[in-house]
Amino acid sequence: MTQQIPLFIDGEFIQSRTDHWIDVTNPATNAVIARVPEATDAEMQQAIASAADAFKIWREVPVSERARLMLRYQALLKEHHDELAEILSQETGKTFEDAKGDVWRGIEVVEHAANIPSLMMGETVENVGREIDTYSYIQPLGVCAGITPFNFPAMIPLWMFPMAIACGNTFILKPSEQDPLTPTRLAELFAQAGAPKGVLQVVHGTKPQVDVLLSDPRIKAVSFVGSVPVGRYIYETGTRHMKRVQSFAGAKNHMVILPDADKQQVVNALVGASVGAAGQRCMAISVAVFVGEAQQWIPEVKAALAKVRPGAWNDSAASYGPLISPQAKARVESLIARGVEEGAELLLDGRDCRVEGFPDGNWVGPTLFAGVTPDMDIYREEIFGPVLSCMTVDSLTDAITLVNDSPYGNGTSLFTSSGGAARRYQHEIEVGQVGINIPIPVPLPFFSFTGWKGSFYGDQHAYGKQAVRFYTETKTITARWFSSDATAEANFSIQLR
Repeated sequence: MTQQIPLFIDGEFIQSRTDHWIDVTNPATNAVIARVPEATDAEMQQAIASAADAFKIWREVPVSERARLMLRYQALLKEHHDELAEILSQETGKTFEDAKGDVWRGIEVVEHAANIPSLMMGETVENVGREIDTYSYIQPLGVCAGITPFNFPAMIPLWMFPMAIACGNTFILKPSEQDPLTPTRLAELFAQAGAPKGVLQVVHGTKPQVDVLLSDPRIKAVSFVGSVPVGRYIYETGTRHMKRVQSFAGAKNHMVILPDADKQQVVNALVGASVGAAGQRCMAISVAVFVGEAQQWIPEVKAALAKVRPGAWNDSAASYGPLISPQAKARVESLIARGVEEGAELLLDGRDCRVEGFPDGNWVGPTLFAGVTPDMDIYREEIFGPVLSCMTVDSLTDAITLVNDSPYGNGTSLFTSSGGAARRYQHEIEVGQVGINIPIPVPLPFFSFTGWKGSFYGDQHAYGKQAVRFYTETKTITARWFSSDATAEANFSIQLR
């Protein structure tokens, strides 16, 4: 019998009463491995009510106890690291090594959440006026919600609920319906770590369930990671319902290569950053911008990519796995065809890719275009597949202009041996996350994930100090304790004295 994914509501894993179920498939075979429910409205209301009730108790739990919960949780995640990676591999198609990286980057955020006492310290100034002190407290918002994508089913949920809960909030997670097994196991381990009943809820579904989270007044903040049109919808709908929203949307990340860069480092970086995880990363390098004579290296990039092959999760020789679904594969292949129609030079064609023993998988081989121009769809659209587009410009100035003209601003990198060029690039570029001789500059959790422009809707970003600000409010108190010689004189101005 096919496994039915439960809901996690009020501290218990329960079977949904829904009539609507979605098949969860292994992308390497497209065999059904589980079924996930579309939660009923009553189940959604039960989850929200449970989170709201739990918040009244959880907000009063000392911050040191909340930190200890995160310490116990990160220990369990480390203990079950490989088990989580195997679950993740089989429902996403990621190679085992890539899946382990997904899990570990999430664990790092939980470790950061264990530092919550120092992160929630307020500020104090004595004698802002005569015998008047001002100080601030950082307090939780209430019930928060997270809507996460398929491509990082461990890391991105762990971006969200540990930080929110450590801050004193309760949390409702709506993971991707395409790979719900990993988030379910994360919730099981969180309960095992000693999380009180109702602090975390996990619900499943599609747009109707998301709309409940966006509209219910009991939910104070929503975090989302996904595509551009959905990201904009999440932000506009959530803010219209007076919620605090952080919405991470699409990306088109450029890697700029100067002729003075280390050629082998460039080739290695381009190959790994463009087709790793089958290109299904919001921080993947999808555009290589060769400056001047550096364009002579394109044939070597082609030769390196031609050696790369996809494969199943347990194939240690495979560089990456399949795309998440047949629909994703069809979309990527249609964009490759469109690139050819628009006049780009197709140096490597990943269509019609075959992997022995897995004839029904969603395979797309490494694909390389040259002669790409900004008016082409393969440049303007986020392909989300193992496709690298090569462009050429005459100068660093031209490269900066090209990147800054992009509507996206998630990540970019520059490869060079010139400190002056690097300093200029990181200063002038209008992108939130910049790598210097690093292709995928995702910051560690004590910083924040800081996409710009059309890659992010909102004010405060994920994890780091900005996550604490997103999941909390600041209360400022100005206090005076009267001495025995206080005067009876009234003060008719706003000046403190």
